[in-house]
Amino acid sequence: MFTGIVEEVGKVVRIEQRGENRRITVEAANTPKELGTGHSVAVSGVCLTALDINPKTFCADLAPETWARTSFSRMHEGALVNLELPMKADGRFDGHIVQGHVDGVGKLIELERIADSENWWLHIEIPSEVEKYTVFKGSISIEGISLTVARLERNRSAFLCKIAIIPHTVEMTNLGSLKPGDPVNLEADVIAKYVEKMMKSEAVPSSLTVEELVRQGF
Repeated sequence: MFTGIVEEVGKVVRIEQRGENRRITVEAANTPKELGTGHSVAVSGVCLTALDINPKTFCADLAPETWARTSFSRMHEGALVNLELPMKADGRFDGHIVQGHVDGVGKLIELERIADSENWWLHIEIPSEVEKYTVFKGSISIEGISLTVARLERNRSAFLCKIAIIPHTVEMTNLGSLKPGDPVNLEADVIAKYVEKMMKSEAVPSSLTVEELVRQGF
């Protein structure tokens, strides 16, 4: 489990085709030192398994499904990625519950500087399968970053999510390296998904009848 608090920005230094999978090599100053073979690591919001670890690099294998259904489809050597190690049991819970399971891919519309401010507006187009779990002032993970929804609206056939971004977030993540039109990994708040399932379960009509209660001796 992760919290969406990016610890470090790494760089993809190699992408290799290995059979049907792709192996990426990520270079970073600190994260590889904390990893062991088989450990989990969030790479731009995707939970991957660390392999072939060196002091400054680690590798991860991407199945075709992972490559096609995440923002990794735009990945190239030199791309910047957000890195987060799993949350420690005795650690602080600074963001929100992030599993590293991508629910959908959004599109960066714009990272817009707010007039007369040092802050930014992040505009993201989100698919309907993520929008239904997205609420005003709720949490959403974008490229593995725990963020708060400032506005949610529909524009023609698309759902648009607007988020206020402080300079620290731009400086400490890969947001500043992205361009309009780039795909971004989205993960909805897992609590919303559990609530949806429970509500659906409650909506199922019960087979229990008065006659059945009488038969059972009530």
